[in-house]
Amino acid sequence: MNSSVISLRNSKVSIIDPWGSTAIESYERLFEEFGIQRISDLIDKLPYKPSFIRRGIVFGHRDFERIIEAINKKQTFAVMSGIKPTGPLHVGAILTLREIVFFQKLGGTAFYCIADIEAYEDNGIPLEESEKIALDNLLDALALGLDSSRAYIYRQSKENDVKDLAFIFARSVTLSTIEAIYGVRHMGLYMSALVQAGDILLPQLKRFGGPKPTVVPVGVDQDPHIRLCRDLAHKFRDKLGFIPPSATYHMLIRGLDGSSKMSKRNPMSYFTLTEDIDSITYKLKNAFTGGKPTAKEQKMLGGEPEKCPIFDLYKFFFIEDDKKLLEIYWKCKNGEMLCGEDKAFAIEIITSFIRNHQRRRKSFIDKARELLGLT
Repeated sequence: MNSSVISLRNSKVSIIDPWGSTAIESYERLFEEFGIQRISDLIDKLPYKPSFIRRGIVFGHRDFERIIEAINKKQTFAVMSGIKPTGPLHVGAILTLREIVFFQKLGGTAFYCIADIEAYEDNGIPLEESEKIALDNLLDALALGLDSSRAYIYRQSKENDVKDLAFIFARSVTLSTIEAIYGVRHMGLYMSALVQAGDILLPQLKRFGGPKPTVVPVGVDQDPHIRLCRDLAHKFRDKLGFIPPSATYHMLIRGLDGSSKMSKRNPMSYFTLTEDIDSITYKLKNAFTGGKPTAKEQKMLGGEPEKCPIFDLYKFFFIEDDKKLLEIYWKCKNGEMLCGEDKAFAIEIITSFIRNHQRRRKSFIDKARELLGLT
């Protein structure tokens, strides 16, 4: 069986696919099947806990103890992430950027990759086109708080060390091994996976100070990349000194249409950070909710915020105050708030955030062009 497919009870299946559809039927089962560890056992050792940690949105980890030790002992460590430049960033990207900023504030140096090789191999986007998209994406990242003074920002296609590492790693990976992780794919995607391993281990090269703890905050759909890279780090530890990278895993936010994950395949399931305010408002007004079919039933039986994409937006991104979030939860649960009222509130706070974000990103145009070598 492809190791990225997990069989579940009642013949249900969860699929973890970094290049396709991902559906998680049970996060609990991920601990059992893949050896992902619960982050709840470690969070009290962090100096402070942002909402995505407190609320269990970041739910799992691999070797996060190593990062906590570096934080508490004020030792050197890196946080590595990036973006595949296929189009405007959608709202889900906020979480990963906030995690990067969190680790930067705790002393980490960020390595932020523009994954233009993967964008070509997975989506067929030429490098000339992805260069323009990368500029737009980087503006969002800077506006969301990425500190470029504590970051190394680069494009895969321009970073020779990353490509050299991929070439070196290829010798130690058999076709059967990579098929077991990713299933049957074209060779370009397999190569892009090796390039991503190069990205993740780049911070540990001599030019960046040598081996160091490195944490990679990802959605759980990216776990196949983490497993491959950790295996390669072990294989090349004696030769190159690599420390197996750590990872934190966050939950996937459901789509506005009620689907299990926001997807660019369905424009009504998400909105972007540069989208027109009227368009965002329309999507929020027409979003699926956890409410009952009629106002009468809602008042009598209450809603189900656990199934509601609007509540997810509050929980993941837009309400930092836990008391306020809990108040909204119980108003919905007890039928005190109807979905129309809830959506009106969501539209107010989300469009306000987007307006401010779109203003902020304009101030970073020169910096983003400079960082990408486009001046």
